[in-house]
Amino acid sequence: MKILAIRGANLASLAGPFELDFTAEPLASSGLFAITGPTGAGKSTLLDALCVALYERTPRLDKADAKGVRLPDVRDATLSPGDAGNLLRRGAGEGYAEVDFVGNDGLGWRARWRVRRARGRSDGKLQDTEISLARLADGQLVACGNKGEVLREIEARLGLRFEQFTRAVLLAQNEFAAFLKAKDGERAALLETLTGTDVYSLLSKRAYERAQAESGRLDELTRQLAERQPLAAEARAALEADEARACDALAGHAAQLAALD
Repeated sequence: MKILAIRGANLASLAGPFELDFTAEPLASSGLFAITGPTGAGKSTLLDALCVALYERTPRLDKADAKGVRLPDVRDATLSPGDAGNLLRRGAGEGYAEVDFVGNDGLGWRARWRVRRARGRSDGKLQDTEISLARLADGQLVACGNKGEVLREIEARLGLRFEQFTRAVLLAQNEFAAFLKAKDGERAALLETLTGTDVYSLLSKRAYERAQAESGRLDELTRQLAERQPLAAEARAALEADEARACDALAGHAAQLAALD
């Protein structure tokens, strides 16, 4: 997974449209870079836009959410602190977040999240948010409308759940240690996904399953062999003697048959 661009409009600290295009200069060839600015300049809003376009969730809103707490909106309407609609800038009638990325299938995709108020008015009631996923190559929508379906399609192409994304790709403020504190198994799974070495885990699993199957077959052959123990030397010699006598008798009968013929 590789982020190509982040766009949005009227989100939190950022009024009007904004864009970060990582495929254009100077960012395309800058390697490591920093996003800096004074408090309220919109640094965290860029990260919010990235997360909300991909997952319709952000670490900042998740932290603010509290059971039973409601925030006043327009008129008598209220919102929960964790509602993604809280990202819409005050006084704006609509806003959006958009992320272009290369998925784990090697294709380019565009995830888009949109929030608006009734009739596009700043005092209108907040409407249900909308999310979609489209191919960059031709702009064809592959998922829209059903949020659960869209989020599953996006997650499948990212290869990371929200919790994994915010521990390994995007570390929110004061959560640098979250990845290090993760359980060994979870941290290993994250590293495998990020580095593409999960194929070795798959190979190891397949090898273990093959070894188990072959071991089962060997046990069955051993059981069958145990039921067919070889004869003792004396018993075998007696049977061989019987066979020799029977062969002699057969030869005599064959001679008699020839004479009669």
